Amino acid sequence: MTEFDYIVIGAGSAGCVLANRLSVPPMTRTLLLEAGGPDRNIWIHVPVGFTKTLNDPSVNWCFETEPEPGTENRKIPIPRGKVLGGSSSINGMLYVRGQAQDYDTWAQMGNRGWSYDEVLPYFKMSERFERGGSDLRGGGGPMNVTDMRESNKLLDAMIEAGGQAGHGINPDYNGAKQDGFGYYQVTQKNGRRHSTARAFLGPASHRANLQIETNAVAARLLMEGKRVVGVEYKVGEETRQARAGKEVILSTGAVQSPQLLELSGIGQPALLKDRGIEVQHELPGVGENYRDHYMTRVNWRVRNALTLNEQSRGWRLVLEVMKYGIARRGMLTYTAGIVHGFVRSRPELATPDVQYHGAHASHSGGKDRALDIEPGMTMAACQLRPESRGSIHIRDGRPGSEPAIRPNFLADEIDRAALIAGLRIARDIGTQPALQPYLEFEMNPGLDVQSDDEFLSYARETGSTVYHPIGTCRMGQDALAVVDDRLRVHGLEGLRVIDASIMPTLVSGNTHAPTVMIAEKGAEMILADAR
Repeated sequence: MTEFDYIVIGAGSAGCVLANRLSVPPMTRTLLLEAGGPDRNIWIHVPVGFTKTLNDPSVNWCFETEPEPGTENRKIPIPRGKVLGGSSSINGMLYVRGQAQDYDTWAQMGNRGWSYDEVLPYFKMSERFERGGSDLRGGGGPMNVTDMRESNKLLDAMIEAGGQAGHGINPDYNGAKQDGFGYYQVTQKNGRRHSTARAFLGPASHRANLQIETNAVAARLLMEGKRVVGVEYKVGEETRQARAGKEVILSTGAVQSPQLLELSGIGQPALLKDRGIEVQHELPGVGENYRDHYMTRVNWRVRNALTLNEQSRGWRLVLEVMKYGIARRGMLTYTAGIVHGFVRSRPELATPDVQYHGAHASHSGGKDRALDIEPGMTMAACQLRPESRGSIHIRDGRPGSEPAIRPNFLADEIDRAALIAGLRIARDIGTQPALQPYLEFEMNPGLDVQSDDEFLSYARETGSTVYHPIGTCRMGQDALAVVDDRLRVHGLEGLRVIDASIMPTLVSGNTHAPTVMIAEKGAEMILADAR
């Protein structure tokens, strides 16, 4: 088929959801395009394999930021999935919704229908929480959400220390409140990753009215006047076109959705002309408002406890592989963060503004994230609602090339102050009684770092993104908004953007769960408008 009702570009966290929901009506024809291939890589499905896929160009675009003075002119990795499931096939699998206030803020900005009470049903719609459904949690959705399959006495002590430091212990940070420490919830099923490709696309892939094309790199949107009518894409050296009778939905994420708009002549006229692209539609907000979580680590040398540093080597690793192969248990089920912490950097704040990803492991940094040989423990801190804003724009007119990513990390004083406070709180947690039997000394930043300026310098030199880019096709009603509150691109017909790029502000946590929610809500709006 080359004629469809709907064309979804990008089979990631949002696109797989959309392909499933839009193909439910049997007479509706849907095309799903994915630049990557099928999700056959074994490291996608073994949870600990995220450490392999973060740098694997066969399933990852492996983008990097531009060097910027605020982060010591380093290039910082921005992994993005290039495979069925998109970034949900290579991420850390953490299921974090954020805070109710995040979505109420979106609604207060003029985005009707996006308050917490209005988006909660879509969170529940997608989720099958293994503890069971409730007023706040979904019990019958396609995407499996479960508790960690393993615990550890050092991690138990970290959680207890968070409580001793006055931050509370919380067994369900996706429930009534976010504050406190505990184990993360994850998108896994029976000890394996449960990506949106597995949860949503797999059950729909047999439908005769859904066509899935992999290794299909979108080149530009096809337009007739101010209406988008299809897409041109490449499979190998072959150029193809597909037309949409109803809508084209752009779901390539916060890095590549603005990129494809600009390649299609939609964006800032001066920038497009400079790149040799004919202007089709002026939309100055495309590629602006980029935000991401910036994270910096505190870690310690450990005694009296077995950590992932030792378990990932030699005979212990052989035992762990056997344990996983037989029972889907053990260290191979661990994710990017194991212990969560949500705290307030100042007591007068209404909700937490700092998040921790804790693990009984340590590494010295570097692109390969190689674990230390000796035992270690890490608490990585990020400021939840950064005010620093950057941009993502094309460098040239070549489809599939790497855009210029300028995050502008730590530009805002609020971000700097909260991150410094987060590092100090992590250090304080390390001094609590529960951790004293286990911690030998602080490795990084080290006790010679004491002043705010020293903490900030350490953060600039060593920090990295938590891989949560959002906002580059922002939802809103003002002149710099890209989509309206029904996710339709301003000034154009037949085109919506449905992915993390539409978020007006960054949610207070990891972005996979909110992106799935956005897709659920977006699919319902598309079908409602069609009716």
